[in-house]
Amino acid sequence: MELGDVTVSGDGRGAAVADRPAPARPVPFSEFILKVHSRCNLACDYCYMYELADRSARTDPPRMSPDVFARTCRRIGEHVRTHGLDTARVVLHGGEPLLVGAPTLARMADRLRAAAGPATARITVQTNGTRLDGPALSVLADAGVRIGVSLDGDRTANDRHRRYASGRGSFDQVDEALRRLAGRPEAYAGILCVVDLAADPRDTYEALLAYRPPVVDFLLPHANWETPPARADGDATGYGRWLAQVFDAWYDAPVRRTRVRLFEELINLLLGGDSRTESLGLSPVAAVVVNTDGGYEQVDTLRSSYPGAVDTDLTVFAHSFDEVLRHPAVAARQAGVSALAAGCRACPVHRVCGGGNYPHRYRAGSFANPSVYCQDLRLLIDHVAGRLRADLVGLRGRDR
Repeated sequence: MELGDVTVSGDGRGAAVADRPAPARPVPFSEFILKVHSRCNLACDYCYMYELADRSARTDPPRMSPDVFARTCRRIGEHVRTHGLDTARVVLHGGEPLLVGAPTLARMADRLRAAAGPATARITVQTNGTRLDGPALSVLADAGVRIGVSLDGDRTANDRHRRYASGRGSFDQVDEALRRLAGRPEAYAGILCVVDLAADPRDTYEALLAYRPPVVDFLLPHANWETPPARADGDATGYGRWLAQVFDAWYDAPVRRTRVRLFEELINLLLGGDSRTESLGLSPVAAVVVNTDGGYEQVDTLRSSYPGAVDTDLTVFAHSFDEVLRHPAVAARQAGVSALAAGCRACPVHRVCGGGNYPHRYRAGSFANPSVYCQDLRLLIDHVAGRLRADLVGLRGRDR
């Protein structure tokens, strides 16, 4: 049975028959991540900004200055008009962005919308939720800013990693924030959850559903071949099985209670669509970071690989976003299938996994490797493909 460009055989294993070639010219940026505050009031033990390979954020300016922000707005406007973009997605990020205060974030949103005209600027704040009290939520929601919150499940699962420097858990504050946010659905962007093998997958999913999120995004912990992820007794597929259990709970529900971005993206790719996220598929990277000092950076999760991995040596003061597109490291991440390791190109599901999240491929100075989660991804892709195949066979039989 054919699922778009992927043939699903009797055992549910996919075989890709089409690839995305490198673009003839750079694909313009459509997502701009602004590090408006580099510090954080939490000390999460898996934080790629402060706890993994590159900890240079500790010496970055604490907050983005008005001059850096004004230059950034101007550069976004240039890029939008040069490429005729209809939409520009802007994420106000950190550290913890609410450390600058909700009124400041609301004013930033207004200025970004003005700068991005005639494109529509969609503004999101990604927060740990601990400072999202009632007044802050009202200010942001009234300003048309959407809010994404990080939470790893119930109290035990969340507070295992997402703690204050004192060791105190953050669950109570985030729980209150999410209950408030559920009452302002127009401002609710969704929940980010990092997979933890110590937590039960179905219990974690149910805990997140209690907050009525419009979208849940499950993230694998940032790891690579030099710093492998935690596993039980060397189990190479534990993360894949964890996610497969959540997939079944989501897919089998009689009524859809939320979107799950990872699963929707897998289904889209298995049915022949183009990827809409850089963690799967072969679509060119289209996100760029502006640091508090005005430096352009590659996607900030690359900090998990080695010191300096995000650096471009370009700044909003001297360079345009088009110049960032021509940076060799950015060009490499827009190279489609040719950027994959030889072993990945030979894999029958490479068009779906896309080699996995780029930071997870790092080994000894090179990203031309399979993901450190390769076997987990293969298990999950085969599982989802198998579920789709069974349902499509059933539908065909019913039609006959």
